[in-house]
Amino acid sequence: MYQKDYILRMIEMIRELIMGILGLIRKGDFEHAEKKIETLYSDFLKEDSAFFSKIPVENLTRKLLEEHNYTNGHLEILAWLFDTQAELERSRGNDKLFLEYSKKALLLFEFTENEQKTYSSERIEKIEAIKKRISQ
Repeated sequence: MYQKDYILRMIEMIRELIMGILGLIRKGDFEHAEKKIETLYSDFLKEDSAFFSKIPVENLTRKLLEEHNYTNGHLEILAWLFDTQAELERSRGNDKLFLEYSKKALLLFEFTENEQKTYSSERIEKIEAIKKRISQ
């Protein structure tokens, strides 16, 4: 139970930090936003963004769960980070990376929604928002 509470607090903390990053993106401070995102990868997942970017979407959950011993909590954190990177790339006008990060975020949010035993309205809303974004 202690570990579950810890992961939930980490997810809540990362969502708050991401809100600040999204503010930087809205202001057009892409370089600062990118540095902050990279710091979150390192601090919360102990890898840089390039490590996760290189993993194809079709192998993402299997590779992280089986080969790198990540938990569902880690995958949800990664989903939030991918979603933030998608917003950054959309703001930069990079449609290819925007779509790639959006698809990875959606996959991870859907996976964690199916695997987690706790209901999250934020996760459900995020899944619907990403689906809508991808279809446009």
